[in-house]
Amino acid sequence: MVKLNKIYTRTGDAGTTGLVDGSRLPKHAPRMQAVGDVDEANSAIGLAILAIGDLPEAAWLTTIQNDLFDLGADLATPIPDGADEPWALRIIASQVARLERQIDDMNADLAPLDSFILPGGSPAAAAVHLARAITRRAERSATAAAADVALNPQALAYLNRLSDLLFVLARRLNDHGARDVKWVPGASRQV
Repeated sequence: MVKLNKIYTRTGDAGTTGLVDGSRLPKHAPRMQAVGDVDEANSAIGLAILAIGDLPEAAWLTTIQNDLFDLGADLATPIPDGADEPWALRIIASQVARLERQIDDMNADLAPLDSFILPGGSPAAAAVHLARAITRRAERSATAAAADVALNPQALAYLNRLSDLLFVLARRLNDHGARDVKWVPGASRQV
């Protein structure tokens, strides 16, 4: 268990931050951008949980928030020369598979899409759409970091599935798609 007695350490004052293995790198490094974007996605999911309230989906998202802490640790743990450390906390295939099952279960109850939809509808769906968009940014950051350093492929897959899950969840929260706001191409030109 993590125990934090002191919040500030002054070790980052020069613009570097520590990785799980003790090494340091610039706070603006692509790896750290990905870690930060995952943290932001987690925060947006926290707001979505508040918007969802007492519905069962809030518990799913709390599990996902814990996964995102695992994912942040995963991204912040270098993979040394192709051989991973046994102590490293990594996203694993079963976490990705759980998201896929949830997506399939939710999507089975939704009408097929006949248009792109705008982020919105209900307040809960709008909050989930915001978390989805931030998750997509985290995925872009992680794939950019993966171009520079070795990252766990399951971490990248998790982010991809999570954004899909959040899209389907937003539709579910919009009365199973009935309150989805459809995109009207060129609508502003007709005014």
